[in-house]
Amino acid sequence: MEIPRVGVPEALASRLTMAEQHEFLSRRTILKGAVLAAGPLLLQGTAYANGDKVVPAGRHLAFGRNPRTSMRVAWQVPAPVRKPFLRIADGHGGWSHRIPAEVRALHSEVAGVIAPYDQYYLHAEADHLWPGHTYRYAVGHEGFDPASGDGGSAAISTFTTAPARGIPAGKFTFTAFGDQGVSTTALAQDGAVARQNPRFHLLAGDIAYADPSGAGKPPGSKPDADHDLFDPKVWDAYYRQIEGVAASVPWMVTTGNHDMEALYSPDGYGGQVKRWDFPGTGPHDCPSVYSFIYGNVGVISLDANDVSYEIPANLGYSRGSQTAWLKRRLRYLRSQPDVDFIVVFFHHCAYSTTNQHASEGGVREQWVPLFDEYRVDLVINGHNHIYERTDALRGGKVTREVKIGDTVEPDRDGTVYATCGGGGKSLYSFPVPDTFAGEFQSYHWVKGGEKVTETVSWSRVRYTGYSFLAIDVEPAWAGRRTTLTVRTLRNDGAEIDRFTLRRTAGLHRSRPAVLGADPGDV
Repeated sequence: MEIPRVGVPEALASRLTMAEQHEFLSRRTILKGAVLAAGPLLLQGTAYANGDKVVPAGRHLAFGRNPRTSMRVAWQVPAPVRKPFLRIADGHGGWSHRIPAEVRALHSEVAGVIAPYDQYYLHAEADHLWPGHTYRYAVGHEGFDPASGDGGSAAISTFTTAPARGIPAGKFTFTAFGDQGVSTTALAQDGAVARQNPRFHLLAGDIAYADPSGAGKPPGSKPDADHDLFDPKVWDAYYRQIEGVAASVPWMVTTGNHDMEALYSPDGYGGQVKRWDFPGTGPHDCPSVYSFIYGNVGVISLDANDVSYEIPANLGYSRGSQTAWLKRRLRYLRSQPDVDFIVVFFHHCAYSTTNQHASEGGVREQWVPLFDEYRVDLVINGHNHIYERTDALRGGKVTREVKIGDTVEPDRDGTVYATCGGGGKSLYSFPVPDTFAGEFQSYHWVKGGEKVTETVSWSRVRYTGYSFLAIDVEPAWAGRRTTLTVRTLRNDGAEIDRFTLRRTAGLHRSRPAVLGADPGDV
């Protein structure tokens, strides 16, 4: 008996959202007991063992709800293990007890399309840590304990918590790019990032490209108007690729269009929740929406799939909760005397001019007015596989030209938008040369998936090549000048662009004990 291709009928798919398609597929009868989408299964860490000795791989860090006192460690094992754990040690003593790890198993299977495949992601959190302190850590399971000499020193790494609030820390660097994938170029980008010795790394969506089509459609045997390709094994390769840096540098990600995987949940994020430890400080229905404070920088991660007119699979899925949270979070950060700079990162571009995606009108409508109102300093995007940087903008208009090497006063001058989607995937193109300075024609997306042509005067620096951002922050005591300098680098270290954001450090710095209470970051 021939098993028909599993999917949503063409006439129906064009009228359904991503959530509705998943609901349709979840309820459909599958022949011969085949499972279309056996949703992520939460397993207890002590429930399984296969008798084999397996080695953890793909370790990656993320800040917890409070980046000063907690760190989350995640890794993979190729088969179920018994009693997985995390152990930590500081410079003054031996290893801690075994902190139990949670096993999040992910089953992938689509009849005739994806053969049954199981992945095991393990997660543990170290908390009650000291701010600004470096710890060693090791992950293991019954029969494999690197902290006791069973497993080798290669399985031991370090992490450093964020500095205490209210006291200017020394100069620090963090890095960012988008659109990475798995390739030799992506691996080279990781190495270049590591050489900057960043305190954390921001990845502005389109992480591994296990779904190379990126339309947020259920997987099929070939990509078309109603189906995406999908290969869950790409995630195994991705985590091994980034481990060299992400095992010691918190790898803070948000979701792009290629990260909507309809196989796993109504919004396509069930797989991501199994793989990543998001801080959990944002709306409960938006896993990759969160915020944290590091030194004098407030960082906000957003999910632009929620407002995308270009790729509407998840358009409006938060029902406005994300934008409402963003307004509250911006208000909170601007009220904190120890937060000087606000950096927001997400996938779809507010301002870009590539021939492939250009600018997202949904972002401009929903979020740019809030960036203006709360004087956001820097917005980082991916989606377009190039580097492009605007002048200082307010209300979509140039308020100050920002040439290479210039210094910006964001309170007075406006927000700078930087697209850095050259993390490893194939490159895009511009309608004019990289060196062109002046007005030219581009477009932005509007509701209904239509393109509207516009005249652009805000595109200041463009680079058709692979690059990433290295952002140097120099905190200062109250009343003195503090700076955030953005360097754009190729993976060979060559500098493409540089500009500096400058503010006067908070005039009424408080001790940490009396800083404003933050229910999402305390």
